[in-house]
Order: sequence, then C-alpha cells, then structure tokens
Amino acid sequence: MAEQKPEFLRFTGHRQFAQRLVLSTLSGRPVHISKIRSTSATHPGLAPHEISLLRLIEAVTNGSAIDVSYSGTTVVYQPGLITGTVAGAGASVGDIIEHSLPANCNRGVTYFLMPLALLAPFSKAHVNVRFSGPGVITAATHATGDVSVDTFRTAVLPLYALFGIPPTRIELRVLARSCAGPGGRGGGGVVELRFASQVRLPKTLHLNRRPGRIRRIRGVAYCTGVSASHNNRMIHAARAVLNALVSDIHVAAQYDPSPLVATDKNAPGKKRKLGIGFGLSLVAESSAQGVLYAADEVAPPEGGVVPEDVGTRCAYQLLELVSQGGCVTSAASSTVLTLMAMGSEDVGRLRLGRDVVGREETIALARDLKTFGASSWGVRDIDDDDTGDVIVSVKGTGVGNVGRKVA
Repeated sequence: MAEQKPEFLRFTGHRQFAQRLVLSTLSGRPVHISKIRSTSATHPGLAPHEISLLRLIEAVTNGSAIDVSYSGTTVVYQPGLITGTVAGAGASVGDIIEHSLPANCNRGVTYFLMPLALLAPFSKAHVNVRFSGPGVITAATHATGDVSVDTFRTAVLPLYALFGIPPTRIELRVLARSCAGPGGRGGGGVVELRFASQVRLPKTLHLNRRPGRIRRIRGVAYCTGVSASHNNRMIHAARAVLNALVSDIHVAAQYDPSPLVATDKNAPGKKRKLGIGFGLSLVAESSAQGVLYAADEVAPPEGGVVPEDVGTRCAYQLLELVSQGGCVTSAASSTVLTLMAMGSEDVGRLRLGRDVVGREETIALARDLKTFGASSWGVRDIDDDDTGDVIVSVKGTGVGNVGRKVA
C-alpha cells in the first residue's frame, strides 16, 4: 500500500509567519506559504528575520524539512519532533545552541524569543539558546512593534506558571544590551534563554475573575552608549505621572556601553559602535494573581527625543493599557491563548479587554487555530460589571508534548 502524503495547509502572505510556523510545529501539520511579498519590486520573498527564524526552528527540532523557492516567495515546511538542545544535533557550544542574527535584521530579539518560548514546554529536552551577532536588538522597536527583553522577562514568562510550567526553571539572561541601529537595523546585543520546564500537557486556565486593582509598578530604564543620566531622567518623568496613582513604584536603572560590531564581511577587524539609544519598560502588577500590564517606550534610531518624553509616554501608555481592562494585555494574549489551545481537552476561560479581542493579531490567531484543527472560541460579554470586558472560552486540543510521550 502506497504511503499517503501529508496534506499541506495552505496560506498566503507574510503576515503571521512566525505564528503559523509555531502552530505547524506544535500540531505536526505541514504548511505551504506562498506569495510572500511577491508584489514588492525591491525586496520580494522572505525577510532576513524570517530566514533566521526558520533556521532557529530547524536547530531545536529533529526531522524538520524546509523548502524555499528560488525567489523566496514560497516556503514549504514539514515539522519534526521538538528535541530542544541535544548534543550533536544543534548544540554548538556545550549545552547551548548559538544562534547568530544578521546585521540587516530589523526585528527585536523578542520576535524570536516568543515563538521559542512557546515551543520549549513541548520539547523532549531542555531548550538553551544564546542569541548573538550584529542583529540582536534587546530594546523595543518602533517600526515593528516588538517588546523589549525586560517586558518579555517580567510580563510574559511569569504567565507560564498559570499553566503548571514552573517559572523557577526558566531563565532569561541579558548579557549585552543594544538598541536598534541606523535605519532600525542591527544591534549587537547578546541574550540567552534557558528553558528547563517541560510538561506533558499545560493545565487548563481559568482566568475569568476581576482584574483587581494595581498594587505596585516595577520597571527597567536602560541606555546604551549615551549618558547614564538618561535613566534618571526617564524614571523621574514616569514617576511624575504615576506617583499620584500608585505609591509602590520601583524602576531599576541599567547602563551598558554600546557594543562594537563588525558590519563589513570583507573587513572583520573593522568594528563600529551600534545600538546607541535608551528606553523604558514598565510593568503594573494587580492585586489579582497572574494579572500583569506592561508598557514599552524607546527612543527612535534617528534620535530627536529627550528622555523626559520617553518616560512620560511610557507612563501614559501603561495607564492606557490598564484602562483597556482584562486579565492579559495585548503583548501576552497570543502566548496565553496558544497555550490554552494546546492544553488538555477541557474548556479554559480568559477575561480580555474588548480592544484586545478586536485586534487584528487576535482575530488572525483564532482563524489560524481553527485551520490547524482547534475548536472555535466562545466569546461572551460580562454582565456583572460595566467594564466592557469579554470572556473568551478556548477548548484544548490535547496535543501535548509528543516527545515526552515517546520518552
């Protein structure tokens, strides 16, 4: 009897590219993505960060097959088993995978950390990856909307505990900081993620209670290659807005010299300073367990913004996110909803703000999950109060960790 070929799920365009690769890897369904920037006259096909993401997924999996067309506008991906960091199968230095980002990468390093953290709980072994190279941007990015590593560490990783994934075995190390370089490209930072919390199935989440009141605010002010006084100026400006509302506020100051990066392949000894800039990350913690609100603001690569403006904007952005309501903000909603869909075959409930549910990214995630075999979401209004929040009900697919079933 002839072997039946797997049926490919077909998508078009480059939007939600990383999300579809993650869902394909978790569900084991191969995908065919076509017409990737096919109408662009100058940069058709895959962007540098998308090529780098494909290489990263290939490094942490075993048996994955990736076929890219000559023009780069079509990708065929057949997922393999998520093996993590295995000696001889991707791990280049000891127990860690070295992943280098190219100098023309314009996405923040969290573009790679978010998908990697979603795959890591379902891995057969620990996932240890170090991001280095001239394209690592640890700060938030204006053009692409990526959050900073500080927001990812303080507002996204703690949410894994809600699914029974112990956060004590998850570590994110920022070894060198960097903001976006000229034109928003390149950086030169170094970030290391060690994810040793693997589970058979994520627990069913029921986070449909009231968000509670904000009890404290934490944050990190960072600057690279500029005066360290920029941190104090950003903190003072943010406190001027928030002190009247919350008394427990603590913002740490982090100063790093700008990294020296070799940007010319023909002259590797010739280096220049990249990633000069400053920014602020704020996280508001609620009295309800597991409810976090995070805001990010960074100076644009072309400059022209004073630290006081960055601090004030970040503070008002945090207040706006709190006013949107819900128990999860837009920065972490995709992570939480994906983990709910990959959990046990039970219905989980999540309280979200109406603006978060109506985002293009949230609607696209619901459609993609449906395409990959998950159940449709149930959405209903909350009648108990006048917040305007909604309850999203998600039924888990029970896919779980295939590697741990085999082991």
